[in-house]
Amino acid sequence: MSSGFTKGMARNIFYGGAMFFFLLFVGLSVDTVVNRLPDRDNRAAINDQVARGKEIWEVNNCIGCHTLLGEGAYFAPELGNVYARRGPEFIKMWIKMQPTGTPGRRQMPNFHLTDEELDDLVAFLKYVNGVDTANWPPNIEG
Repeated sequence: MSSGFTKGMARNIFYGGAMFFFLLFVGLSVDTVVNRLPDRDNRAAINDQVARGKEIWEVNNCIGCHTLLGEGAYFAPELGNVYARRGPEFIKMWIKMQPTGTPGRRQMPNFHLTDEELDDLVAFLKYVNGVDTANWPPNIEG
């Protein structure tokens, strides 16, 4: 009686394991699509003002310094939850008063945005704040 590991045994373990993990992958994918994604859908909140705010975000390359939902540069603060942290009036005031001229601090340039453009940008940041990020970032300050 041979107690060795045969090619047939190895083949059966390989095919059985491959089938198990393939079925596990399919099951988890179906669970994500059916049970998780519809609860996190936020597309209905997009309107023209949000779209204009996103365009202002892109034209001024805000992501070149800031992160948005964890993506972007890490030179300046995360802005995915800035609407909840600071509120719309603070955001507008902060953008208008840049650069602050505080020595030793990184300075944000003044983009000379109009009040309408500021409202659009704040609407975009409010939309981003409403995205269900599964509790990201892990702390309120980003």
